Amino acid sequence: MLAVYQKRFLASALAAEALRFGEFTLKSGRKSPYFFNAGAFCDGEALTVLAQAYAAAILRLREEGVAFDVLYGPAYKGIPLVAAVAVVLFAEHGLSLPWAFNRKEAKDHGEGGSLVGAPLADKRVLILDDVLTAGTAIRESLAVLRAAQAQPVAVIVALDRQETVDGGGSALSRLAQDENLTTTSVVTLDDLLQFVGNDPRLTAYLPAMQDYRQQYGC
Repeated sequence: MLAVYQKRFLASALAAEALRFGEFTLKSGRKSPYFFNAGAFCDGEALTVLAQAYAAAILRLREEGVAFDVLYGPAYKGIPLVAAVAVVLFAEHGLSLPWAFNRKEAKDHGEGGSLVGAPLADKRVLILDDVLTAGTAIRESLAVLRAAQAQPVAVIVALDRQETVDGGGSALSRLAQDENLTTTSVVTLDDLLQFVGNDPRLTAYLPAMQDYRQQYGC
């Protein structure tokens, strides 16, 4: 059963057109019957709901015993995300966590470098990202963090598409295995299928999504 924060997140994604249905060509070349774009959470209300959903997932991780010191948002979508999540965690849960992000291009003036925010050296870092497809972008973030002498310990994404990647398993499960990380998501494709199946406005999309899950799901 979907948690309240998961229902609110998916409803907000639908309203903001961050979640769309139709036919979309992914970077992998696969034809997907749905598309998710966290960049469409681009007003105050939508961003708040998104941040609240991540905050709930973070609290769940803490309850499961995953320890971390700093939140990290990869440029560019991760920057407003990590800031909003840090605000929600403190404002609604009394949990004040340091946060940081990177620049795509390092500065050669002022404070310099490519990292902004809380110091990362010798810190356990939780990475917040939107969707993991092949894992390439996350691995770039891992390289940046390790070069800064940080210890990445966990990754949270908004949506786990639960699709097979080369070598078997999903992108999230492969990342966890290859990099010795804890990985989780706000929602999974299974959660999305449940949400679609429970909404009369969306049930027409369910067969195509189930076929896609059957073909590419792990």
